[in-house]
Amino acid sequence: MTNAEQSIRPRSFLYRMFTGRWLFLLTILVGILAYVVGLNVGYLDIAGARQLTQQLRADNQKLKTQIADLNATQVALQNRLSTFEAALDEIIPSKNTYNVKPNQSMIVAAGRLTVGLIGAPTNESVNININGKAHSVATGDTISVTLDPQTTCRVRVQSFDMFKAILNASCTPQ
Repeated sequence: MTNAEQSIRPRSFLYRMFTGRWLFLLTILVGILAYVVGLNVGYLDIAGARQLTQQLRADNQKLKTQIADLNATQVALQNRLSTFEAALDEIIPSKNTYNVKPNQSMIVAAGRLTVGLIGAPTNESVNININGKAHSVATGDTISVTLDPQTTCRVRVQSFDMFKAILNASCTPQ
């Protein structure tokens, strides 16, 4: 085939369609379609993000409420624990510490001393009987008792009120 024959030959429909103005129109239509699809995908992503944000806000509020409830429960339990510890200290005081009520006596310091509270305490002092000897003492005062040449005992008044005196009694070898 010669060049003249090729130029006379009719062109196919597709060739004619994709050349010239049809190709330009097709390109514009594809571009518009891609733009519209891109906008819709963006709007769907934004709507999903908004929905997720609302759900997270509700979950956050629910968790804040749970934290507040747990904090209130913790405070209530700490208060109960403090009450129980105070009651336990009242029943079983610290080592060598004794709660003596008015007109009550008890054996303390590993059985070496008998300590009793004579009457109710007054505003300034309390009357304590130690091994048969009466002593009038105030808060913080210490009474030393020598049982034998090797053992000295000390009774210290920690505090007192109208219903009890708190004493600390211990004996040490000299």
